Amino acid sequence: MSRFLTTTVHISAAILTKSRSPSLFSPPHFTPSHHRLPQSHRSISIRAVNSSSETKSDDVSSENQEDKTELNSELDDNGGLRGDGDYPSGEFEFEKPGAWKSFVVKLRMLIAYPWQRVRKGSVLNLKLRGQISDQVKTRFSSGLSLPQICENLIKAAYDPRISGVYLHIETLNCGWGKIEEIRRHILDFRKSGKFIVGYAPLWGEKEYYLGCACEELYAPPSAYFSLYGLSAQAQFLGGVLEKVGVEPQVQRIGKYKSAGDQLTRKNISEENREVLNTLLDNVHGNWIDKISQAKGKKKEEIESFINEGVYQIEKLKEDGWITDIKYDDEVTSMLKTKLGIAEEKKLPTVDYKKYSRVNKWTVGLSGGKDKIAVIRASGAISRVRGAFSSPSSGIIAEQFIEKIRTVRESKRYKAVIIRIDSPGGDALASDLMWREIRLLAESKPVVASMVDVAASGGYYMAMAAQTILSENLTLTGSIGVVTGKFNLGKLYERIGFNKEVISRGRFAELTAADQRPFRPDEEKLFAESAQNAYKQFRNKAAFSRSMSVEKMEEFAQGRVWSGSDAASRGLIDAIGGFSRAVAIAKHKANIPQDQQVTLVELSRSSPSLPELLSGIGSSVIGIDTTLKQLMDGLTSSDGVQARMDGIMFQRSEGTSFANPIFNLLKDYLSSL
Repeated sequence: MSRFLTTTVHISAAILTKSRSPSLFSPPHFTPSHHRLPQSHRSISIRAVNSSSETKSDDVSSENQEDKTELNSELDDNGGLRGDGDYPSGEFEFEKPGAWKSFVVKLRMLIAYPWQRVRKGSVLNLKLRGQISDQVKTRFSSGLSLPQICENLIKAAYDPRISGVYLHIETLNCGWGKIEEIRRHILDFRKSGKFIVGYAPLWGEKEYYLGCACEELYAPPSAYFSLYGLSAQAQFLGGVLEKVGVEPQVQRIGKYKSAGDQLTRKNISEENREVLNTLLDNVHGNWIDKISQAKGKKKEEIESFINEGVYQIEKLKEDGWITDIKYDDEVTSMLKTKLGIAEEKKLPTVDYKKYSRVNKWTVGLSGGKDKIAVIRASGAISRVRGAFSSPSSGIIAEQFIEKIRTVRESKRYKAVIIRIDSPGGDALASDLMWREIRLLAESKPVVASMVDVAASGGYYMAMAAQTILSENLTLTGSIGVVTGKFNLGKLYERIGFNKEVISRGRFAELTAADQRPFRPDEEKLFAESAQNAYKQFRNKAAFSRSMSVEKMEEFAQGRVWSGSDAASRGLIDAIGGFSRAVAIAKHKANIPQDQQVTLVELSRSSPSLPELLSGIGSSVIGIDTTLKQLMDGLTSSDGVQARMDGIMFQRSEGTSFANPIFNLLKDYLSSL
């Protein structure tokens, strides 16, 4: 039997354009400031303080003391959630190095390895484009890494060889959680007094959200851009499956659990519409607020500009949305002038990949004797590695549990941060990891830090931690169950295929007999089994969050929440990124906030020989990537699934990162 805890949510920008060492170290420049936050999950009125570099939250008391136990989702003036508690903000504060430290740093640079040397006066050339992973990558890995992007900006702020940052921004395929983390680090870098200049030839709302955080933002005359607003989409296969003779028999537990709708319905349900509207309001409202702060414009002005449908780049310059219209070479010439470099000479630059190899110790950001373990969990959850899965694909419960046990048995680590970026997957695997994290939390402080999405199985993992924090727009929750099977009888008849099942036992054919629909007694068992799976998930969530089952039922039902909404309902504790997770971990481990710690990365990924060969084979033989993705899911989906499928952020031209079956069906139908 295959059960899914899934949700389908599509959020997109409505755009016309083509759309080192084994340890990382925490820098000694996070303020020990504290904000009021929940000391107990039992009070539903909770404050989750925004750790944005743009604002600082003040304590706000509840207006009605008698209503303390009632839900209060109202935000204070600075974006914090009302309530009680005490967590540090982890806000970055740049500390100018003294004479002695500067001397030591210069000595370290002299003895640095050749591949860690950078020419004095260099500009860090950082190109943000495409996918961004939350995993720390090795020198042989491809793609961008969120922790390394953020670390590079921190290093560059303190590196006397770096004069500034030239940020190239193009279409990004990542969620708003990662976007928020990068934007925070851009603003943090600016505190160093060094310049950061943005250049955006191809951009929409997400890319502009980063670009406007730069000191200056340029675009070429022919730039593809779009600031037309945001849209949400829901796609349905019901009519397609009906035409090909496939009947999905789905049990959906939780009125907001919309993944079953994707297979059975031909249009959107009112519950799904409600969720999409709420999420869209959150993303849109946050975008308007941050752009308003960055550009010094009234919210009404921004709304008016979006609704005007501007397509001339000159209008953007005229209204102050960008600094100027320049080509890349013109911006480079401008930077030369800024740095006093002759026009005929080349601008000294260092790229992202090379600068990622520069050790933080070299620039004076070495860690302390206390160690905090960092375990990163990204992708779909499976219990064991599938036959078709690559060594670095998804969260493999066996491997994750091994890391957790190693940390639990070790006396080296004072606390643990678990970074989660997952829509879920195998429910058994999620539960086994939940148990191990709970055991770990009995011996050490554990902080769960959510990235783009931590829902269904991803939330299952997070709720075992003592403290959970997320970004404002992280997608989380989705506590619900969808389970079902396909009746392929009509399809088999059309293609001349026959299947006979011989069985022993009343329910032996429950999932084996896909050539016929359920019998009434089978359907009853199927529904009861799904209901039982939902209750287990919901009750464990209530237990983990010190909440009554009745109260948790209000927030479960398969509903997806944004981070800010989840915080106001007690599903998470605080709003913030990785730096705040470090500050909270130090706080929980009784480590002074101004004391440096060593962050030990335990989830460093690297491409293996089979993975490299698999990639080569795919390009040579022409194996469809979507088919391999679908096979990965099928081979690793034994039993119950705790997954939030279909969460996707669409590219500007409308292509989406949906379930691979959409692409397969498209290919099939086009061949008819």
